[in-house]
Formats: sequence, structure tokens, C-alpha cells
Amino acid sequence: MITVRRLNGKPITINALLIETIEDTPDTVITLTTGKKFMVLDDVSDVIRLVQNFLSAIGGVRGTIMSSELEGS
Repeated sequence: MITVRRLNGKPITINALLIETIEDTPDTVITLTTGKKFMVLDDVSDVIRLVQNFLSAIGGVRGTIMSSELEGS
């Protein structure tokens, strides 16, 4: 889960595993795999960093790297 700020400044916590796209329009738009969209104040790069930190914390990034290494063997 990551916490971002809605346009009114209030925090909202969303499931980072459900993020399909992050768009940089005048505001940042996060689209989930469910089709739900959130407009947030956080920059795209900040949202990406939050997702990377979350994945790292749960072992998702390391698991991805290990899987790709095994495929190359």
C-alpha cells in the first residue's frame, strides 16, 4: 500500500499492486487495474518511488530480479 495526496490535500492509501498506469497530465492520474482513477498532487516520479519502495519492502523487486536471472541460466 502507498499513501498519496488527493487534489484537496487529504491523504489516500491505495494498493500499489493494482496500479496499471500513472499519467502526467496537469495533475497526476493513477489508474488501477479495476478501472478506478485517482487524481493526486504527487508527481509521477514520487509515485513511482513510493511503489518501488513498497515492492522492495515486500520483496517484490528482488523476486522479479531473481526470476529473470533464473530464466537466463
